[in-house]
Amino acid sequence: MNFRFQNLLGAPYRGGNAVISNNTLLLSPVGNRVSVTDLRKSQTTTLPIQSSSNISRIAVSPDGTFLLAIDENNRCLFINLRRRALLHRITFKHRVGAVKFSPDGKLIAVAAGKLVQIWRSPAFRKEYFPFELIRTFADFHAKVTAFDWSSDSNYLLVASKDLTARILCLKKVYGGVKYKPFLFLGHRDSVVGSFFGVDSKTSKVSKVYTVTRDCYILSWGFTEDEELSEPPSPGTPDRDVEGDLMVEDDGDVKKRKEREFEDGGYLCKGKWELLRKDCFNQAPAKVSACDYHRGLDMVVVGFSNGVFGLYQMPDFVCIHLLSISKAKITTAMFNDLGNWLSFGCAKLGQLLVWEWRSESYILKQQGHYFDVNCVAYSQDSQLLATGADDNKVKVWTVSSGFCFVTFSEHTNAVTALHFMASNNCLLSASLDGTIRAWDLVRYRNFRTFTTPSSRQFVSLAADQSGEVICAGTSDSFEIFVWSMRTGRLLDVLSGHEAPVHGLVFSPTNAVLASSSWDKTVRLWDVFDGKGAVETWPHTHDVLTVVFRPDGKQLACSTLDGQIYFWDPVDGLLMYTIEGSRDIAGGRLMTDRRTAANSSTGKCFTTLCYSADGSYILAGGSSRYICMYDVADQVLLRRFQITHNLSLDGVLDFLNSKNMTEAGPLDLIDDYNSDVEEGVETQTRGKLGLDLPGSVSNRGRPIIQTKCLRIAPTGRSFVAATTEGVLVYSVDESFIFDPTDLDIDVTPEAVDKALNENQPSRALILSLRLNEDSFIKKCIFTVSPADIPAVATSIPYKYLQRLIEALASLLENCPHLEFILRWSQELCKAHANSIQQNSRNLLPSLKSLQKSITSIHQDLADTCSSNEYMLRYLCSSSASK
Repeated sequence: MNFRFQNLLGAPYRGGNAVISNNTLLLSPVGNRVSVTDLRKSQTTTLPIQSSSNISRIAVSPDGTFLLAIDENNRCLFINLRRRALLHRITFKHRVGAVKFSPDGKLIAVAAGKLVQIWRSPAFRKEYFPFELIRTFADFHAKVTAFDWSSDSNYLLVASKDLTARILCLKKVYGGVKYKPFLFLGHRDSVVGSFFGVDSKTSKVSKVYTVTRDCYILSWGFTEDEELSEPPSPGTPDRDVEGDLMVEDDGDVKKRKEREFEDGGYLCKGKWELLRKDCFNQAPAKVSACDYHRGLDMVVVGFSNGVFGLYQMPDFVCIHLLSISKAKITTAMFNDLGNWLSFGCAKLGQLLVWEWRSESYILKQQGHYFDVNCVAYSQDSQLLATGADDNKVKVWTVSSGFCFVTFSEHTNAVTALHFMASNNCLLSASLDGTIRAWDLVRYRNFRTFTTPSSRQFVSLAADQSGEVICAGTSDSFEIFVWSMRTGRLLDVLSGHEAPVHGLVFSPTNAVLASSSWDKTVRLWDVFDGKGAVETWPHTHDVLTVVFRPDGKQLACSTLDGQIYFWDPVDGLLMYTIEGSRDIAGGRLMTDRRTAANSSTGKCFTTLCYSADGSYILAGGSSRYICMYDVADQVLLRRFQITHNLSLDGVLDFLNSKNMTEAGPLDLIDDYNSDVEEGVETQTRGKLGLDLPGSVSNRGRPIIQTKCLRIAPTGRSFVAATTEGVLVYSVDESFIFDPTDLDIDVTPEAVDKALNENQPSRALILSLRLNEDSFIKKCIFTVSPADIPAVATSIPYKYLQRLIEALASLLENCPHLEFILRWSQELCKAHANSIQQNSRNLLPSLKSLQKSITSIHQDLADTCSSNEYMLRYLCSSSASK
């Protein structure tokens, strides 16, 4: 099956700046990908485009068409957001601190180190080199942190770490007056935000706000010089932004300069003065993020202590001052209308959208801020549960990508999850020595399974009836058995001599299979209590075990990279797959050997059968997920889960220049970096956790796959990786059908197909036309005998429109049985697609259900009335 990446769960936000586009789409960097959240539909997706490292800055064009994503290696991706297609790439020479489109969308400002570069936006032009550098400003003595465009796209207000802010003009001569950058001084710390303010009466730039890191906001006012009360007289021809000479006569020059003077030329000469300086009073916290809404004249500020403030300017009136997180707020911004505020906290993976007028949350999501260890699908494939090292269990809706409940009762890492058959109960195992049962209706922990002495559970299984719960330990090497109804400990299975990391019940009987690092797989009869029924020895440690869905085959993986397939009935080895070469790849920074000669990571730690048992997925400490055909024992496909160079183990060959006598260059602390500044760096230095030049033990995260699960429907699978939970699916959310571009899709073509007795083609053409009258006409031309065949031929992307047409016909059409037959056959043919995409089809399905319910009620009343009438007539005739 052709699986493709669909979504990334478990991490709505990882760092960088979040952006709201068109008041409805919230874009946030997640590692080397970008997550897109539709705030109106309450649905999140992840763009299938990957950067070479973690994305640090993003920007969206004013019309929401283009997206700029810049990673930590200064590589920029120019993406068509609507088509989700990568258009161009470019690499900047310096670390990018800020990027922003101009209000007209024609220019892009990039803060590359100490430079401010103005680039022409590529747009839809076909060019050999689409990015064109127009101008570079090198007036700063330290890194540029932020900037703001004027409404006419001619001025740029730039903030820097050199404690200054400057107004830059794109034209050297504006309105006949030579412009010189104006310098805003008087800041005592680096400027983290600078914004243009507009006079509400004249709509001209009349004020500037600068926000400093030490919790101060400075308000600056502009007054024009009396000398420039009149526009300048025409003089020598000027040059435009591109440097081309403009040849005009005196009359045209005068008109142009008058227009330029009115649009923004008055800023070329004038006087700026400090009006007031206000303090946020959040010491010792620092300002970590800020934004300004020009229409409302309001400033939102996020602090390093998790508090945000909303202030009305220019009077500096505090509207809201609330704490939304326990860690530093790394991004804060308004939407275009100014009614929503978005906040992000990179350390905890929080992403919030808050409506400040009603004081309510529009979006409140938080991912796992440590590695995800285990995942589990519900029986209907609609829910996905995740457990991580942050001691939390989260349940997600697969279709929307949102987490709707979080359980935090565990006090140590969650290691295993299991959904019960009813979908209303979830089991979780943890290193804290407890197995907890969660009620997904009331969202509470209704039962806790414990042992007489504390144990660390690493595996979990439940039988098909849900009456028996089993868990394996890593310290006592035992398997504990509980009753689900009473919560009592029924039995303790002993025999393993190493941690029991694999535990699974047979789908067809009560046989329990367990795998251990003692190089054995054991089968247990739990209900008879006779101990191990059979033991299968291996040559290396057994890492995991899994049953085929029909229970007639068992697969296990060993430390040498082998996958063994056993017949659980006869106890015979059926065949073996040698997978160490397939999963090999990736050299760690600390490896002394090359990737080809290294033996670490060449084994599978997680296995998962497909729904029909024809293929098996395998993953481990590698960047690959392998798909094998079970019958032929051949590799079908390898999925590379990431290309992110910010993770360790992605490259096969490392650059030798990054290796020093003190170790890998990336592991040596550099206090000149901008990653950790201020309070956190000072605290770390006071505590003496690291010495300058020492090799840090934090390093880069190692890429690996900890858990794999295939949905019971077989249409998708998930992988718990270092980057989060990756969702792969065969269902395409974005379908591009080239036939939709056919100019022959016309009403005449529909009539022609009907005349040629091609009802299926005619119906599809009418659905592409989206004309209600033609759709209903084509529905009635299909004979009752042909309804099943025609319903099967309808593509999924036209299903919603067809259901809406049937719902409309049920309300007004007398052919009740005919329309009900259509609805029945449509549900039979597309049952799987309707179930998988029930959230998108919910409005049309509810309309159909409403129509059917209404007709059912009318028929029920009629039949009831006729029944009593017939009884009366029969009784009256009998009496005569």
